[in-house]
Amino acid sequence: MKSCLVAVCLLAATVALGQNQPPPAPADLDDGVSGMYTFLKEGEFVEVDLEEKVHISGFVSRYGDSDSDRGAFLDHMIDKGEFDRPNMHWITKPIHGVWFEFKGRVERGEAKSPNLEGYRVLKGTLTEYNTDENKKTSARSREVTFKSFPQDVMANPARKKD
Repeated sequence: MKSCLVAVCLLAATVALGQNQPPPAPADLDDGVSGMYTFLKEGEFVEVDLEEKVHISGFVSRYGDSDSDRGAFLDHMIDKGEFDRPNMHWITKPIHGVWFEFKGRVERGEAKSPNLEGYRVLKGTLTEYNTDENKKTSARSREVTFKSFPQDVMANPARKKD
């Protein structure tokens, strides 16, 4: 009975200590958040540029899918964007009545180094807005994971001598 009481006290102390600890901060989110990430289809991407560690600029580059722009490459500039470690939110400017909003987080991906796809990921909700010819706007949301493109880890690679 005495050993059970000691075990319960130790368990309670361990839980209490754990509750006073702040959650671990996401590692190295300030460095390397900027870059290219996959988008919805093969060949499409998001360019994210972190400015002053809080503002997001960039663009979504995607293939058009309406009758007037099917197959054309469209660049939706990010109109408003913010980064509040690890949370990210951005909205693009509309093109042909279509624009996007992303609300999510920057996370460390499964890749082992920045020179591999998916070292970082943007995980969250992407909402696609469409305004039709009658000025009626509809929205479609989905959960997404955008993987970072491989980065060149050598800033100034030495030139190969012939």
